[in-house]
Amino acid sequence: MLALHHLTNSRSFRILWLLEELVWSYDINYQLVTHERTPSYLAPDELTQIHPMGKAPILVDDGRALAESGFIMEYLLKKYDQENQFKPTDEQAWQDYTFWLHFAESSMMPPLVMRLVMTAVATKSPWFIRPIARKIAQKVESLVIAGNIGRSFGLLDDTLAKSAYVAGSMFSAADIQVYFAAKALQNRGGLSDYPNVERWLKTCEGRLAYKSACQKGGALFES
Repeated sequence: MLALHHLTNSRSFRILWLLEELVWSYDINYQLVTHERTPSYLAPDELTQIHPMGKAPILVDDGRALAESGFIMEYLLKKYDQENQFKPTDEQAWQDYTFWLHFAESSMMPPLVMRLVMTAVATKSPWFIRPIARKIAQKVESLVIAGNIGRSFGLLDDTLAKSAYVAGSMFSAADIQVYFAAKALQNRGGLSDYPNVERWLKTCEGRLAYKSACQKGGALFES
C-alpha cells in the first residue's frame, strides 16, 4: 500500500490533495502518516529515518521512499491516472501544465520563502542589531522580493483571466502545485491585486478532494 508521510502546515499538503483526487476518481488506497512540527517549527528528525533529506512529503511505495513534490506528482499520475484526468494530453495544454508545474517551485516559491526569512531576520535578531536587520530586510524586499512576486503573480492572474485553470479548462495537478504559493500569499494578505487568482482559489477549495484532504491532514493555513 502507498504511504504518505505528511508534515502539518507544509507543502506535503499538495500530495495529500492529489492522493484524495485519485481516491475519488480511481478508488485507490493509501496510508496517511502525519508528523507534527517541532517547537522551532522544523520537521522532526524522524523523517530522516525514512528519507535522507528528512523533508515532507515522502511517499513510500513498494518499499521505496520518494521525495520532492513535483517528482511524486509525476510518479502518482504515471502509475494511477490511467485516464489522464489530472494531466492534459493536448499539446498546448500539456505545455502550460508542465510550465506551471515547474514554475511554481522554481520562480513563485523562492521570493515568498525569502520574504519569510527576511521578516524573521528583522523581527527575531538580537535587539541591538534589530534596526540594522530591519533596514536590510526592507532593502531586500524593495530590490528583489516584491518585484519577483509581482511578476509571478501578475502572470498567474493574466493566465487565469483567460482560462478556468492554469492549463486551460481542465483542473490538473499543476493547479495543486501552484495552489500552495497562491495560498501562502493570500494568507499574508497579498492577493488583493489579483482577482482572478482569488476566484481560482475558491474554485479549487470547492473540490471534494480538497475538502477531504483538509479533514485528514489539516488546513494548509488558518483561515
